Amino acid sequence: MTERNTFLRTAHDVGLAAWFGGSLMGAVGINGAAEAEGVTEVGTARIASVGWSKWAPLGAAAIGAHLWGGAGLLVANSGRVRGQRGVAAATMAKTALTGAALGATVYTRVLGKKVDLASSEKTADQEVAEEIPVAVGQAKRQLALMQWTIPALTAGMLVLNALQGEQQRPSQQTVGALRKTLDQLVQRRR
Repeated sequence: MTERNTFLRTAHDVGLAAWFGGSLMGAVGINGAAEAEGVTEVGTARIASVGWSKWAPLGAAAIGAHLWGGAGLLVANSGRVRGQRGVAAATMAKTALTGAALGATVYTRVLGKKVDLASSEKTADQEVAEEIPVAVGQAKRQLALMQWTIPALTAGMLVLNALQGEQQRPSQQTVGALRKTLDQLVQRRR
């Protein structure tokens, strides 16, 4: 690669690191602390809700930075994506994982909001919680699973990020471009 994309790469990588790290720390730290310190089920839910609410703005900014940096890197590396064997497949896999992680993050937020509002002492909050079409018990069970889904998906994105870094080595670019050209020649002769 002849040009630098340091700012885009930093936004992409730091955003992903914060998304992964924040979700993992939340699953272990916030939820673990809530379980240890919450005297009642409602108290546990309130502690976890406060912690996650404090993280939410920073988490959203991290995800935004990752997406912005990723889109910029995709544009900057579009020639490599088209011309180097294996890069398009890795990019598509990472895009699919990103979409899944985004969906899981949004869904987890909806579930968390349901539990948060349902455990509130305010009647108005409890009424809003009733409008979210999932039962509180079901939301809690799904949150127990989803708290590990996001770190797993973002860890997969980190692995693909490492693969894409390896694909940028000059030797890999040359071999990948030659293999793609040979594949195209073979397909034309068929």
